[in-house]
Amino acid sequence: MTRVKRGKIATKKREKLLKKTKGFLWGRKSKERQAKEALLHAGEHAFRGRKLKKRTNRQDWQVCINAAVREHGLTYSKFIKLLKDKNVLLDRKIMAEIAKDYPKVFAKIVEKIQEK
Repeated sequence: MTRVKRGKIATKKREKLLKKTKGFLWGRKSKERQAKEALLHAGEHAFRGRKLKKRTNRQDWQVCINAAVREHGLTYSKFIKLLKDKNVLLDRKIMAEIAKDYPKVFAKIVEKIQEK
């Protein structure tokens, strides 16, 4: 019977795990058991962080739109209501970018939705 050398798959698995924990502190970057535990928790926090990022971005867009709309004598809530009444299908992200980068275009949008 020929000799079988083992451990190739286990070594690759370990290397892959430790590659993902590069930059972690203490034994969490070099010891397999601690690295596995650290990755578990890191994954949970990353998931939550992605949800939080969406939430905070939306808040930032609202603040930006509110600041731009106040210059035209409106509040954010009234502006959003007017947008919905006039069926303007621009989302908050786009409106915030327009307000920041193209104030003249934003002024035209506000003027257009205020018409009766």
